[in-house]
Amino acid sequence: MDTRRTPRSADRSVSRSGGLHRRTRGGARTAAGLLATAVLLVSACSSGSSTTSATAAAEQAALVALPRATPAALTPYYGQKPAWRGCGVSGFECATIKAPLDYAKPAAGDVRLAVARKKATGPGKRLGSLLVNPGGPGGSAIGYVQAYAGIGYPAEVRARYDMVAVDPRGVARSEPVRCLNGPAMDTYTQTDNTPDDVKETDGLVRAYRTFAEGCGADSPRLLRHVSTVEAARDMDIVRAALGDKKLNYVGASYGTFLGATYAGLFPERAGRLVLDGAMDPSLPARRLNLEQTAGFETAFRSFARDCVRLKDCPLGGAGTSPEQVGENLKAFFEKLDARPAATGAPDGRRLTESLATTGVIAAMYDEGAWQQLREALTSAMKKNDGSGLLVLSDGYYERDADGGYSNLMFANAAVNCLDLPPAFDTPDEVRRALPTFEKASPVFGEGLAWASLNCAYWPVHATGEPHRIEAKGAAPIVVVGTTRDPATPYRWAKALAGQLSSARLLTYEGDGHTAYGRGSSCIDRTINAYLLRGTPPTDGKRCS
Repeated sequence: MDTRRTPRSADRSVSRSGGLHRRTRGGARTAAGLLATAVLLVSACSSGSSTTSATAAAEQAALVALPRATPAALTPYYGQKPAWRGCGVSGFECATIKAPLDYAKPAAGDVRLAVARKKATGPGKRLGSLLVNPGGPGGSAIGYVQAYAGIGYPAEVRARYDMVAVDPRGVARSEPVRCLNGPAMDTYTQTDNTPDDVKETDGLVRAYRTFAEGCGADSPRLLRHVSTVEAARDMDIVRAALGDKKLNYVGASYGTFLGATYAGLFPERAGRLVLDGAMDPSLPARRLNLEQTAGFETAFRSFARDCVRLKDCPLGGAGTSPEQVGENLKAFFEKLDARPAATGAPDGRRLTESLATTGVIAAMYDEGAWQQLREALTSAMKKNDGSGLLVLSDGYYERDADGGYSNLMFANAAVNCLDLPPAFDTPDEVRRALPTFEKASPVFGEGLAWASLNCAYWPVHATGEPHRIEAKGAAPIVVVGTTRDPATPYRWAKALAGQLSSARLLTYEGDGHTAYGRGSSCIDRTINAYLLRGTPPTDGKRCS
């Protein structure tokens, strides 16, 4: 994702609150409205030092599978029978399932997980439940399945599977982490994330501290127990409650990390798993953030080449190189840094450099948003009307018309900062790394580097480290990578497929974040065959 300032973040990609993975899919919502649901921003997605020793350790350490037998202390959780009820969306049922707040101390209290399902429609024999997760971390799986997956997945898949979603602990309907109110979040998202001097650097650090302190004050106990490993263990309790012997699952962006973690912990219970827009769990945060920065540069160059072929491109005409397009956009950002543009927003918000950068990055997740981005840039650059870019930025942050924010960015930071140690510990470390990030992306590098500092001020220490996931003994797992994916670079899919002992790598040669359901009949046929008949693709299969 998820979360950069260039927007702030990291499976789920550019956000101040942590990394996010977002994905936009046709059918359910507009690009602006769906951006936050499946984003993976790497900036804060993972943390950790980028030293050679850390990387070497990650290459050797692998996630250890849990014992097959259920511990006696967890038996009550595994024996739950959900009380399903209608929940307002046609055809959907909802329930609440309990999980231990702390798996090491099951008697210390519970966390309540919200679950939703839409039963298989038929015809054909029911194949069980299909859990879906859109990414983030922080994206609402329930919101996603109700808005899209429960009605937009291929009819033959919905006919044979109960479509199921569980909001991970700390997310949306499952005891959500909260950090700041609407006005405070407005201030946070407008903070200058490309500081030019000590005063501006101090302002950015204060913003990160205020955000972190808000999260710590609201959810002091929960904040220590929202890791991906705990969320994966929760999914096994949900699997048991649904009555399924194995977990069938489709995860996008950060959802691939969650799904791979499940397979690593419970390889014998992994059924048909699709990991689309894969993350590499073996990389420390700084490396992840740097490679994601390069991924956004790749996506932007693809947008630039497309833009200059069109008459309405505000960043250059025919023959303009992608490098020059980037310089033109960077100059526009610098202009906004000095003088934000009007937006006509009732609350008086103006388009700052940070909001504009977030809006541009948001459009990189799906080439279907490129026209919207061209129009927004034209209005901002030629008419000083920043309303279009503000719409894209608000969609990324899941800000509603009344000024309220979903908990996407709060949960994004909470998970990312717990899963791995900080990418940077001090502003000086960021400054020393700026040349490397700016080389990876002249347009976005500076902002994404500073976005990686947010976990340095988190109120609880990370409990995770970079590691490999092998899932020895698991059934075939399909790992999907898109060659010009901005948020989860293609090499991550290759890396994860190289770690998982039973992986089959499926490649989509194209643009955008993730591949399933984005217009490639080859990808869709291949994944449907796997989900419906258990026939995995040949390892290395490529689609366009």
